[in-house]
Formats: sequence, C-alpha cells, structure tokens
Amino acid sequence: MSSKQALSNAPQALAFTTSASLRHRLVQATLTGKPIKITSIRPTSLTPGLLPHEVSFLRLLDSLTNGGVFQISETGTTLLYKPGLIGHTPSPNSATSSASKIIKHEISAESSARGVTYFLEPACILAPFSKSPFHVVFCGPGCVTSATDSDYSVDTFRTAILPLYAHFNIIAKLECRITKRSCSPGGGGEVNLTFGHQIRLPPTLHLRNPGRVKRIRGVSYTIGVSAGNSQRMIHSAREVLNRFINDIYIYSEVVARAPSAQGGKRGTPGFGMSLVATSSTDCIYSADWGSNPDVIRTPEEVGRGCALRLLEEIAKGGCVQRIGVKTMVSLMMMGSEDVGRVVLGRGVVDEDFVGHLRDWKAFGCGEVLVKEWSGSEGLAGGGLGGMDAGQLISLGVVGKGVGNVGRKVA
Repeated sequence: MSSKQALSNAPQALAFTTSASLRHRLVQATLTGKPIKITSIRPTSLTPGLLPHEVSFLRLLDSLTNGGVFQISETGTTLLYKPGLIGHTPSPNSATSSASKIIKHEISAESSARGVTYFLEPACILAPFSKSPFHVVFCGPGCVTSATDSDYSVDTFRTAILPLYAHFNIIAKLECRITKRSCSPGGGGEVNLTFGHQIRLPPTLHLRNPGRVKRIRGVSYTIGVSAGNSQRMIHSAREVLNRFINDIYIYSEVVARAPSAQGGKRGTPGFGMSLVATSSTDCIYSADWGSNPDVIRTPEEVGRGCALRLLEEIAKGGCVQRIGVKTMVSLMMMGSEDVGRVVLGRGVVDEDFVGHLRDWKAFGCGEVLVKEWSGSEGLAGGGLGGMDAGQLISLGVVGKGVGNVGRKVA
C-alpha cells in the first residue's frame, strides 16, 4: 500500500470546540480508538490554551497508553489526539519488572486548584479496558486529596465511586489508598491507586430499584489543626442525621502536621468530612465539604453542611448520584450489544450530562433513550429513600460491544 493510500484510509479526526468536557472527550477517544481535534480552547482568555491541570492530565494519559500521539498548537488553543492502546509497557531499563509497572504521576503546584480526583476518575474508567493492571502513584506539590471547589475528595472517590464497578462484576484488586492527606491550595499529598481487574466486555446493567437508605458511613479528618475539630464536625453531622437513621458511623482521622509542599514549605492546614449513604440495593449517595482558606468556616458549619448536602443528594433519588453517572454511562456504552437500563433522579440530568451523552453519540456509540419512570419498586414512602416515581426517569443505553481490544478472548 502506498503512502497516499494509507493517508486516505486513515480515520478522520472528530472535531470538537472549547475546553468543555475535554477530559472525558479524551477518555472517549481512547476507549473507542478514534482521533479527535479540539479547537478554540479559551482563545479569548487572558491565559489562552490548555491550563496546567489539563496538560498534566495529557501527561497521565500518555503514561497509561501506548502509541498515542498528542499535537498541541503554539498557542495551546488547538489539540489533536490520536489514541493508542490502553496499557502501560514497562521500561526495559528498569531494575525489576515489578517496580517498572508502577506509574508515578507528579502533579505540579500550578495544578493544585483541582483535586487529585480530577485524575483518578478518568484513570479508573480506562483501567478495566487496559491490557495490563494499573498501579499509579499520584504525588507532588499540587496533589490535593481533600475536596475543592471543582472536585470531590479522595475519600468520596474511594467509598462512593469505586464501588460502582461492582455492578459490572469488577471487584478484584481495586484499592485507592491515601498515603499523605493534603488540603488546597497547599498540596503535597500522595495517593496510591491499584486497579488490577481487567475484563473483556462489561455485562449489561439493569439497575432500577433505588431501595431505601440503610446505613451512613463517613470520614472526618483534620490536617495540622486541633484534633477536637474532628469531634465537633462529627457531633454536628449526627445532630442532623440521627433524626432519620440510627446506623451511622463516622471515622475520625487526625494528621498532626500538613505535608510538605513546594519548596519544602508546609502545606495548608485544614479539616473536612466525607459522608456516604448506602441503600438496601447497594445504591450509593455521597457528599463532602471542608474548610476553605478564603472563607471562614467553623467545624460545626462543615459537619452540618456536609450532612445537609448528603440529604440533598438522597432527595434527588435514583440509583446513581450525580458524580458517578458519567462513570456508569461510560461502562454501559462499552458493554455488550444489548439495552441496559438505570433509573436516575431528575436532578442528576443536567446540561453537562446531556452534553456527555451527545459526545458518546458523536463517537458512534449506542443510542440512548430517556423516558418517564413508571415503576414503583423500592419507592415506598417514609424514612430515607421515600420518593415519588414522578421524580425519576429511566435511562436506556445500547452498548457498543467494543470492550477490551487488548485482552485475549478466553
């Protein structure tokens, strides 16, 4: 085949504009193997082009794949991405094969405005379709484990997002461990992610019974401040939640000193809380809140505010909460060529989620059907979890059936 014929047979890059959903569009391109071209990335901004945390994500994506090509314009306002195969190839110069499989991703101080979950969530979406297990260590002066204005905390990711993979029978060798806690904007934290369960094709999901909340668990943490702040947060949260349910346990973790950030300086001290409610059908609702150096918040305000946010998430209803719905849809899209169904609350379906579904359609994946939920299973009133069926919708997703192209068929 001549070079001209090879160029004519090469797939055309899908065109997108603006920086909206840039992270998930790159993940969708990697899963489907289709190149994309994103233009008009903040062309009128005082700092045009890709931001530091977006460049850091490109470096992470390059580490998690083989053969991918990134082309960025001089101004950074145009990005061309040709995806490769998902899976990290050990370096031949490494001393041992086990140590070479560990990917160390250092987050710069300029990226501390975003929490480390900005990187964790897409990495875990790619992990089941990898050729080999993932073991990634996130560190650096910009590694923030607590909740920020744009991202939820690692505690919420560990207890509310990772369990979603169990609905697709992805349960083995999954671990997310916080080695060093940190608060924004100081950074200096460290998180270890191990994802060793790779599958050929996710099964079709049918999740239509939200159930009733049966227990609430949580973590209250303090970093470089008095340990009494943790108990004050727990007491304030329980004052709100005890009126609804008795099975509540909130773990307290105290870190005496904030980790070192850039230049050996001490990171930002702070405190926060993460709460997770589990229903009788293993549906999960979560909320977290923490201190902010720009806004004065007492531990009582953080504990009560986190509890009220959890009640708000439960009130939205459905089987999947807002922060986990993109993960669920992505796995359903890559699943078997069948119709999967999941019940969502109306508050979960916003403009950002609709745009996510449209992006999947642009990549040629399965159709989506949204309709009123007319069922009554699991919707009995009273307590936590009672909800009118009119507040719920049914989302049907047709799987593409691509699955893991790098994994051998058994």
